[in-house]
Parts: sequence; C-alpha cells; structure tokens
Amino acid sequence: VRTLVGHTKTVMALALGAGTGKLFSGSHDNTVRVWSISDGTHLTTLEGHTFGVLSLAVGLDGTVYSG
Repeated sequence: VRTLVGHTKTVMALALGAGTGKLFSGSHDNTVRVWSISDGTHLTTLEGHTFGVLSLAVGLDGTVYSG
C-alpha cells in the first residue's frame, strides 16, 4: 500500500497501463498524473483540461484517454 502525493484536489479516476508499469490518476485539479507502479514515483503531470478529470482509460497501445 502506498500514498501517492501530488494532486491538489480530489482524485476521481484511476487507470492501469497494461504492461507499461504505470498508474494514471485524474483529479478535480484538472490534471492527469503518471506514476510508476513499482516504486510510486511521480513520473510526469499531463495538463490541459479546463475542468476536472472524471474518467481515464488506457488503450492497448498505451494511449491515455481522459475526460
């Protein structure tokens, strides 16, 4: 069990990237954060949403879809 610290508002969505070793989290802070599953390291933040991120999906090719 890990606590992933980074979002500034409520996390609303999580998605695992199959075979990527990454966890994606979407929040009311309008960002998607990317985490390493193995050690919980924050890898990057995806910005650009004008409202909170309420849903996430990762395609078989690793493409992240958010809304």
